[in-house]
Amino acid sequence: MPDNQPIRLKTISEFHTLRGLPKPKHPLISVINFEDMAETSVIGRQNLMFDFYMISVKRDMTHKYRYGQQDYDFDEGVMFCMAPHQILSVIREEQGKNPSGWMLMIHPDFLWNTPMASAIKKYEFFDYSVNEALFLSEDEEVKIQQIIENIKQEYQTNIDKFSQNIIISQLETLLNYSERFYQRQFITRHKAHHQF
Repeated sequence: MPDNQPIRLKTISEFHTLRGLPKPKHPLISVINFEDMAETSVIGRQNLMFDFYMISVKRDMTHKYRYGQQDYDFDEGVMFCMAPHQILSVIREEQGKNPSGWMLMIHPDFLWNTPMASAIKKYEFFDYSVNEALFLSEDEEVKIQQIIENIKQEYQTNIDKFSQNIIISQLETLLNYSERFYQRQFITRHKAHHQF
């Protein structure tokens, strides 16, 4: 496959298959740990396009990501968000171990006919135009991790008529905290650059 031709992943199940993971417990939402993914043998650039939202915290990467016009290096705990139909380039220069961290995938169909379907578009950190990932403090990462665990527990238990609303409410909390942390980062980094 040519380097510039993206692999389009229309469903969360397709991503699970690509990365050697078991079938997702829910077809429209999934939380995975990077340690659980099968190591890939692809060296060089692999372009991926997702038809779903993706939020992840990654660290200890042995490869680089390119998203929009920005390169990302995930040596520390970094939060990264993507909206559907955007291209992510994964660049591996050598075979390496999987990173640590997690990824939350949400298909737009899960949000269909809810206020979150349109509200999610207001969060600017899903846009290509955002030119930096979110660096989380330890306390911030713990808070985000707790919300992710709540989401995971909810969709892995018996699904009932309350499940979707509970998950969407947790997602909204996650996005609001992310917005707060981005604003904090902008202020502290702006001050640091200004003082420099």
